[in-house]
Amino acid sequence: MKLKIKKLNEKAIIPTYATEQSAGADLYACIDNDIIIEPGKTAFIDTGLAISVPCGNVALIYARSGLACKRGLAPANKVGVVDSDYRGEVKVALHNHSSEPYTVAAGERIAQMVITPYIKCDFEEADTLDDTDRGLGGFGSTGNK
Repeated sequence: MKLKIKKLNEKAIIPTYATEQSAGADLYACIDNDIIIEPGKTAFIDTGLAISVPCGNVALIYARSGLACKRGLAPANKVGVVDSDYRGEVKVALHNHSSEPYTVAAGERIAQMVITPYIKCDFEEADTLDDTDRGLGGFGSTGNK
């Protein structure tokens, strides 16, 4: 699949896959000055890129595991969604879950982007739903058997 990318800033870095089998492509900070994210705070980090996601697909923005596990930084909305009709700059809202300030540097890998197909549904209101073994069991109910 080809994904068209427009550089909105000459310093922007095109996403890269770390390995041949990586599902997520790394996104890079395209900033002029370091950004300090204080504990418990969120900062919007520019990538300097706009993308054209093919119809029937979505770009999902996830945390980079090393940044999240070692530094406590992850997207504030947990998973960012870039719809196929969006043409603005891809930005990452990074939230600092740690107790220490974190400095984001220009060119740093800040998140990963996965392109995936999605299914669009026609929602139909119903008075009843089919029965299942699980039934009404919710949060944690499948681990109690």
